[in-house]
Amino acid sequence: MSEAQNNVFFDVLTPVSFLIRSVSIYADKTAVVYEDKRYTYQEFYNRVNRLASALGKIGVAKGDKVAFICPNTPPMLEAHYAVPMIGAALVSVNIRLSAREVVYIINHSDAKVLVVDNEFAGLIKPVIGELSNVKTVVNICDVSAEKPLEGMEYEEFLQTGSDAPIAPVVDDEYQIATINYTSGTTGLPKGVMYHHRGAFLNALGEAVEFSLTSQSNYLWTLPMFHCNGWCYTWGVTAMGGVHVCLRRVVPEEIYRLIEKESISHLCAAPTVLIGMANYPGAKDVKFSRKLEVITAGAPPAPAIIKSMEELGVNVTQVYGLTEVYGPHSICEWQTRWDGLSIGEKSEIKARQGVPYVTSLHMDVVDPVTMKPVPRDGRTIGEIVMRGNNVMLGYYKDPKATADAFAGGWFHSGDLAAIHPDNYVQIMDRKKDIIISGGENISTVEVENAIYQHPDVLEVAVVSTPDEKWGEVPKAFVVLKQGRTLTEKDIINHCKENLARFKAPKSVEFGELPKTATGKIQKFKLRDKEWAGRDRKVN
Repeated sequence: MSEAQNNVFFDVLTPVSFLIRSVSIYADKTAVVYEDKRYTYQEFYNRVNRLASALGKIGVAKGDKVAFICPNTPPMLEAHYAVPMIGAALVSVNIRLSAREVVYIINHSDAKVLVVDNEFAGLIKPVIGELSNVKTVVNICDVSAEKPLEGMEYEEFLQTGSDAPIAPVVDDEYQIATINYTSGTTGLPKGVMYHHRGAFLNALGEAVEFSLTSQSNYLWTLPMFHCNGWCYTWGVTAMGGVHVCLRRVVPEEIYRLIEKESISHLCAAPTVLIGMANYPGAKDVKFSRKLEVITAGAPPAPAIIKSMEELGVNVTQVYGLTEVYGPHSICEWQTRWDGLSIGEKSEIKARQGVPYVTSLHMDVVDPVTMKPVPRDGRTIGEIVMRGNNVMLGYYKDPKATADAFAGGWFHSGDLAAIHPDNYVQIMDRKKDIIISGGENISTVEVENAIYQHPDVLEVAVVSTPDEKWGEVPKAFVVLKQGRTLTEKDIINHCKENLARFKAPKSVEFGELPKTATGKIQKFKLRDKEWAGRDRKVN
């Protein structure tokens, strides 16, 4: 087959093409909103081309890496097009990490250029000399900094480039488009390599499953550094929607923008939904249109979903991991459930659901035999996935890649059951399941029971050592403001709603450790309980 013939029925899939298409259709339509700034699609495209051109002029080429430390502001969004446009890979760094973790990620990724928002200049300045491969530093001076970094200001840097359209330097769909680093909870962070094909298809999956259109106004409550914003950085653009950027994710600002910008869609971790549901002014917010919310990051308690839906918000859960571009499955709603009560609907919506239309391959298997478990909603196995939206592998870590892909599937490490209707429901992480006296106890099940108590704001359940049973559940609870409960209150509540052996044997009240994306860091609580002792989980 000649190259000319091949081009007739084949085109390299890259998410950069979404912007090229949308600017040809919606040139004068608003694309990006941030504070008092509004960019049309043409202006957005011009800025992307200027950034790509400027990077090219300082020597960034195909295969190079460009790191960004930036909140959900326009430069972060622009980087998602400009960097892969010239064949380089974008490294979006978690803005909540320590200086040591940031140094490791930038050096491990071989980043040649570092773009830093001034808010984080104080984090980088003490370690700038340790960044072994960085040749150029660019400052985003959106906010003032007491100690700005040496380097060109971002808007000045853009002026060194040209807004002339640049053809994407992508001749292979499996080129690395981005590298996203895991949280490193079980060791050093691992660099998850996304390819152009996977980013393109997962972005389309988001647009389809979330019903995005050119009339959608998407609020950036989800960090863009997290799985490239679950690929919504590209998915919203694909449909010609509006990106409403947001530097700080706080309920007051979220609700202000929902009203002001007529927000139709947003994504958020359960902890963000908790903040929104318990915000004093939530019931006074005027929704000019139906607000669709996607949640993920941890299995949300039905009580959280119920609280949001009582405000008139439609909540849908998705499930995935960094290694599969963010969401891989969705709790697809079916009309046969329409007549259920809000409580019953919330129970169903807490499931992780079925694969995206662009994902297709997902199962729950015995991790040893790799055989599917019975679809009875009770038998526990491991969630495994494969397909177009599975990572290329871990950057410079072939062993970890081989382990993750054992048996021809990506192993999630999440334990789940699968219902007769093929909907998956997570029961726990492998490392979180509690084996007490030979009985398996799902920490998620116990957490959901505690969330049903009207005075509880947040909860995490982990194992703690026990001389008789080996290990037993312990609950860490955050109460709603002004509420008072005792350990006995929580334990008795669980015994009334669960098998008695599943009830926590102890309860501790106080704040919970969280990741930058709002996920509760249960490993920190568990490690504290097991300090100096061995815990074996099969």
